[in-house]
Amino acid sequence: MSDSENTAPAADSAAAPSATTAPADHGFTVKKRRRWPWITGAAVVVLGVAAAIVVPRFAAPASANDTDGATLTVVTAEGNATEEALVKFVGEKVAPKYGIKVEFKGLSDSTTLNRAVSEGEVAATVYQHKLWLSQVLEANPDFEETAATPVFRWGFGLWSDKYGSVDEIPDGANISLYSDPANEAQGLWILERAGLITLKDGVDKAKATQNDIATNPKHLKFTLLDFAAQSRSLPDLDAAVGYTEYYLAAGIPIEKQIFAPAAPDEFAGQLTVGTKYLKSKNIQQLIKAFKDPAVQEFLATNEDVKNILLPLDAK
Repeated sequence: MSDSENTAPAADSAAAPSATTAPADHGFTVKKRRRWPWITGAAVVVLGVAAAIVVPRFAAPASANDTDGATLTVVTAEGNATEEALVKFVGEKVAPKYGIKVEFKGLSDSTTLNRAVSEGEVAATVYQHKLWLSQVLEANPDFEETAATPVFRWGFGLWSDKYGSVDEIPDGANISLYSDPANEAQGLWILERAGLITLKDGVDKAKATQNDIATNPKHLKFTLLDFAAQSRSLPDLDAAVGYTEYYLAAGIPIEKQIFAPAAPDEFAGQLTVGTKYLKSKNIQQLIKAFKDPAVQEFLATNEDVKNILLPLDAK
């Protein structure tokens, strides 16, 4: 994604020939004319042609977002089968109603895919909620992205390999939260809903940290782990708060999820687009496609996304 450097070809300087005579077999001499006007004119033509060739290379290629009939790519992290299934459903069943073509692509990491969205290399992502997006934009101030519409809620809850209900969690239990601030806040929100902690009055619960805990009657201890490490570590923890997809991928049955209220709006998965393309015809149609009622029906009924991507009205 780095910018390539374009270098204009240099025009060779031409040395003017001197007026000389040359011996000839015919017994007379021929004086060579000065060619300065011709050479100068030719140099101008050459430079003009070079400029005509080089200048267009500085122009960025047109984004598919602004190109009629172009295929719009919606990206998520590589290997996310449920989000891939959602995007492919929209591409096959919904997008044609809005006169657009949509395809899926997986990219390696959050920064890569958000840069691609910001720069118009791809049309959108459904990878993140608003708080995660705000962290990305804070870390990358040159990115320009907008959360255009909520699409789904992720399955997210309290898991335990040792206890079958919230009430069984003992005093001093070791609970794991995710190590990134956005999802740590969502974990604290879950624990408050479960009655295990309370947060301070007036705190923005979408941005809460452990410093915002007002009461902790069971003297819970907290271990911060990343997504995959948390699900793998479940047998060594009393409980953990995390995304359903990582637990199912680790072979942990859904029955180990002992508390899972519907996530608040702040944690809904958003269709995120490049801000400068927000009003383009293609992106407007893409937003309409993801708002189509068929998308919510798919989330409510499709086995490929069951328990992982939930409809917006999930209770």
